[in-house]
Amino acid sequence: MVRAAKSRASQADASSETLPRWTFLTNHAHVLTVLESEPKLVLREVALRVGITERAVQRIVMELEESGFIERERVGRQNHYRVIKHKPLRHPLEAHKKIGDLLKLIKS
Repeated sequence: MVRAAKSRASQADASSETLPRWTFLTNHAHVLTVLESEPKLVLREVALRVGITERAVQRIVMELEESGFIERERVGRQNHYRVIKHKPLRHPLEAHKKIGDLLKLIKS
């Protein structure tokens, strides 16, 4: 019984090392970063890169678009996205910085 518990504990430790339990940036920031670097990417691919479901990416893109942080242009059967870099960050602690500042920080 003790051996099985130790085995489960070591497996849990190993799995927590491969998948972070939390990150410093939100999924919104991750989606924004991916779309800024590859504006023609399909949302299915964005979801794979961020590590969330396609439905979650669709919701995030809708929220970002409704809030004016991205613009979507339909080109044939594809969507192209443009990040509005001059928009200020939303939280009062970061409102003195712009989306472009965040993207520069992540890229560097």
